[in-house]
Amino acid sequence: MNPIAMARARGPAQNSGPTIQDYLNRPRPTWEEVKEQLEKKKKGSRALAEFEEKMNENWRKELEKHREKLLGGNESSSKKKEKKKKEKKKSNRVSKIFSLLCFFALGLFVVVI
Repeated sequence: MNPIAMARARGPAQNSGPTIQDYLNRPRPTWEEVKEQLEKKKKGSRALAEFEEKMNENWRKELEKHREKLLGGNESSSKKKEKKKKEKKKSNRVSKIFSLLCFFALGLFVVVI
């Protein structure tokens, strides 16, 4: 049996849902109603803008406090950096001396054999 022939024999498929004509004939708001809706949106957006402005102001204050804390503690961090550099230099010296001692110890071990 041919499925295409069977589909043609059944006829056109029934639509489930609104047609294009239904969409075109739907009720629409009047110009006055549209103006009222736009005014309501503007009022809502003003409240939102005020809220966002307040939140931004609070955020700026927090950032300013954090910056002051970081800048105030910056002097101690530079001292810490200098201390780390000195420790690193010492550890480099120790590792160089240790590697030389190992080299000489291996050299003596090779000479003894």
